[in-house]
Amino acid sequence: MTMPTLLVLDAGQPPRLGRLTGRVRIEHADEATLAERLPHADVLLVWDFASHAVRRAWPGDGPRPRWVHTASAGVDHLMCPELADSDTVVTNARGVFDQPIAEYVAALVLAMAKDLPRTLELQRERTWRHRASQRVAGTRACVVGSGPIGRAVAGTLEALGVTTALVGRTARPGVHGPEDLDRLLARADWVVAAAPLTDDTRGMFDARRFGVMQPSARFVNVGRGQLVVEADLAKALSERWITGAALDVFAHEPLGSDSPLWQVPGLIVSPHMSGDTVGWRDDLGAQFVELYERWAAGEPLPNVVDKRRGYVPGP
Repeated sequence: MTMPTLLVLDAGQPPRLGRLTGRVRIEHADEATLAERLPHADVLLVWDFASHAVRRAWPGDGPRPRWVHTASAGVDHLMCPELADSDTVVTNARGVFDQPIAEYVAALVLAMAKDLPRTLELQRERTWRHRASQRVAGTRACVVGSGPIGRAVAGTLEALGVTTALVGRTARPGVHGPEDLDRLLARADWVVAAAPLTDDTRGMFDARRFGVMQPSARFVNVGRGQLVVEADLAKALSERWITGAALDVFAHEPLGSDSPLWQVPGLIVSPHMSGDTVGWRDDLGAQFVELYERWAAGEPLPNVVDKRRGYVPGP
């Protein structure tokens, strides 16, 4: 019996797939060789989840992998019309990043409320300057994106005493629909973007939306960079439409050293690290091995992406 071929689109440190040794033929590709090797693979593991090579290399008609798994929550980097129209199953790393990202958001909320960035600046200047800080308990948050990450963020903020409203694609018990978004933004002290990138969400946080927010509001994006019109956010902060913001994702990554975002007043910049805790690569590898064993056994796969919507449908 011929062993299936697993093609790995690499990114530096390869995944640990030891349990699959002898059960699958593992081959590796980079952006230059992906197109040549894709038609011969049964499964594609997109380990380099920052690469857009799959879009360019997907074969369309003809032989192609039966299953594609990306070691990321977002799938916009690989989705193309040919892949969306095919019968290839796409899965993502749903579940690995939820709580780490929620903790990161909570850390940002606490840091901004307690003015920790300014405290560290004053320490470097050896300046003693007493200030009053903000209480977090009793404030309001609007979390945009009702998937596992958004729900984890909401639960963690609620544990801090923050009254949290969750906004999703459609209204359902415990989740507001898009029609409520502006009303919720106008009341929120904290606005957290945790939505997938789709045609409906691209650029949703623009000058109009920042104008709806309270002057005291703070904005955090841990979803996708393209959710935000970055120039509009920079203007909103510079002109004090809102008080502060934190971005962990950007329209173009890595953020160039010449980007004006580095010096926008009140903006915290972090390098797409909110979900990456110690051992995160091992967690991603272990998740894929478990999924592969289900696939090889002919069992239904979890985390199947709706290729038209661009995310895993949830409850």
